[in-house]
Amino acid sequence: MHLVPADRAGRRTIDGHRVCDAIAAVGEPERVRTWADRFSLLSDPGRLSLLLAVHEAGPIAVSDLAVATGMRDTTVSQALRLLRAAGVVEGRKDGRIVRYHLVDGPVAALLEHCKSAGTGDGRVRPHRSEG
Repeated sequence: MHLVPADRAGRRTIDGHRVCDAIAAVGEPERVRTWADRFSLLSDPGRLSLLLAVHEAGPIAVSDLAVATGMRDTTVSQALRLLRAAGVVEGRKDGRIVRYHLVDGPVAALLEHCKSAGTGDGRVRPHRSEG
């Protein structure tokens, strides 16, 4: 059990190799925090709707996102400001219009997975891991 930190080394385990695999999967606390922050951004239905729309439609203006999601322009702008500050989206000026696009690769991969995992009835198929 070479991956168990010294402060936990004396604790009883059932399957030591699984403990090491689990520790390796969790990784560094900063990596976990980064992913928790990403999931926090995705946990809001409005922001998730915007991200799904931006992911699918490509560079898109605030007013178009508002129409697509049924949100108000100001609400869309506020959400995009948060997503931009988090480094998930970027805006590019096109004359007087700013068009937003997704720039966070891991978030894009999650959105793609969400899109492909839907069953058509609003439910997501569970991931089956080998036991």
